[in-house]
Parts: sequence; structure tokens; C-alpha cells
Amino acid sequence: MTRRNRRRSQAFFLSGLLCVSALLGLGQSASAALEAQSLIPVGHTIGIKLFAEGVVVIGLAEVETQKGVSTPGVDCGLQVGDVIEKANGTEVESSEQFAALLQCGGKVRLGVSRDGEELTLAAEPVQGEDGTYRLGAWIRDSMAGIGTVTFYDPVTGTFGALGHGITDTDTGLLMPLGDGAVMDATVKAVKPGSVGEPGELRGNFDLSHDMGQLYANTDRGVFGVMAKCDFTEGKAVPVAGKGEVHAGPAVILANVSGDGVEEYSIEISRVLGTSDVQNLLLQVTDQRLIQKTGGIVQGMSGAPVIQDGKLVGAVTHVCVSQ
Repeated sequence: MTRRNRRRSQAFFLSGLLCVSALLGLGQSASAALEAQSLIPVGHTIGIKLFAEGVVVIGLAEVETQKGVSTPGVDCGLQVGDVIEKANGTEVESSEQFAALLQCGGKVRLGVSRDGEELTLAAEPVQGEDGTYRLGAWIRDSMAGIGTVTFYDPVTGTFGALGHGITDTDTGLLMPLGDGAVMDATVKAVKPGSVGEPGELRGNFDLSHDMGQLYANTDRGVFGVMAKCDFTEGKAVPVAGKGEVHAGPAVILANVSGDGVEEYSIEISRVLGTSDVQNLLLQVTDQRLIQKTGGIVQGMSGAPVIQDGKLVGAVTHVCVSQ
């Protein structure tokens, strides 16, 4: 049994799959990495599950013992955002396995990754009032939710989705990818967005069948490889260079009902260039989409943006204040 199958029931919903009105230009990110001149814009929703490489510390807490309050996690130097990768030389694969490793009692050498640096911390779990050994650390090993596929490369089978990275909901840090997969998803309902509330797509995805595997979780999206399927059979379009994107009319491809992907009109109101990435500010002008969703909602992250017949970016975040 693979690690992925053992932990299929451990998935959490990704409240971090935000939608957007700021766009991430593909010209210097995904397309450059793929060395592709043209890609198939997709716009279909997918289910995403990600298992961390180790377990992520999302909080530190006191442990009530028969002798009083103890803080072994704090005492050994653990910090929120640390990734615990090993315990006494054993690779950590899940929250449950890590908890079991602590039950031997005694000191535990923790192999920890912190901001790219590898550390070894000496921890001494304590027995809680129920008799189990605890470290006084809240940890997370997996996340899952719905997002949108931005593009598919028919030559390599590579795809990009979300337009932003999957971050831990408590720490705000990128989840370190140990293992991940995508599944077909169907949109069942929409919670429309409003001022102060981004709204969300609600759908189903089949955890028993993986369509593809993830190989990277980055601040510019998640990337992976999957075989061709119904929603990757579209026509490839050129990828726009940084200087080709401009304020004016454009469209996005989005799946906001069932399995259907439709084209919706938008207006790129501003192009914000930086040294390594080009951000766009857009406004939904298509009344069909506004009536269905109120604009951009959670789950539409990754919806491809097309202007002048070229792929120029992906939806990544939503403005909810106006």
C-alpha cells in the first residue's frame, strides 16, 4: 500500500485555494520552466490533495501532566512553520505515525527543516493526563480542496493549476510537497461572492482515482503531470511575452457549473510589472458570470486569462472590499 493510499482519509479542505483579480503572468514563470511556445488553456476544476514532506508545526501548546503544565515543544526549540522530517532517524510520513514514534518515551532527536536550514533538536515528550506521550505541538500533514487547471502541455503532459501555491491555513507558509495528486472534480453549487466575502465553488471529487501527480508546489502555482483527458483536448494557443499584455478586453475560461467550461468576458484594468513577474488587475464584465458567482470566487484560482488569442496569466486572488 502506498503512502498516498494509506492517508487518503487524512485530507483537509484547502481554505487557502483563493480566487483572484490579480493575475500572475505566465510569460516568465510556468511557460519559461516548460520551455513551451504554446499551451492548451483549460479552465476545468480539479480536486487537489497534497501530503507534506514530514509534518508541519502549526502551533505550540502546553501539555497537562500529573505533575503540572509542561511545554516540551517550546523547550526543545521548535517553532511554528518548522517541518519535522525525522524522529530518531526514522522518516516522518504522517501525523499518526509521528505520534506513534513518541510513545516509546525518552528523548527524541528531531530532524527539522526551517527556512531551508536542516536542524537537529533534542525533545523529551511528556506523558499527558491520559498516559500518552505528547510533544505539545499541533501538526499537519495534508491538505485537499478544489482549484482550476490553467494550462496543459500536450507534448510533455505537464499541467499548471491554481496560479498560487498551496499554503498552510494557520502559518501562511507553502506546504512542503512530499506527495500529491489531482482528481477530476464536478461543480455542484456556487456560494456567490459579495463585499467582504469571496464566495466559493462547491463540488465533488473522487479520492479513489488519481488523474495525475504533482511534482511542485510553488508561489506561482502547483505543477504536475497527467494523461490526456476530456478537458485537455482543447486547442493550444501561444504564450504571451511580458511586453504583449496590455490593459483592455480579455476573457477567462472557468468551470462554475457541472463539468462545463465557458468563456467569460473580463477587462484587464492595469498591468503591474516587476523584475521577475507581471501582475494584472482585472474586472469581470460578463453579466452571466456575475449572476452565477458574483465575480471571482474560491475554486476559480488558476482560471486561464486569454488576451488577443494568447495565454497571458491565471486568476490567483480576489478583491472583496469593493
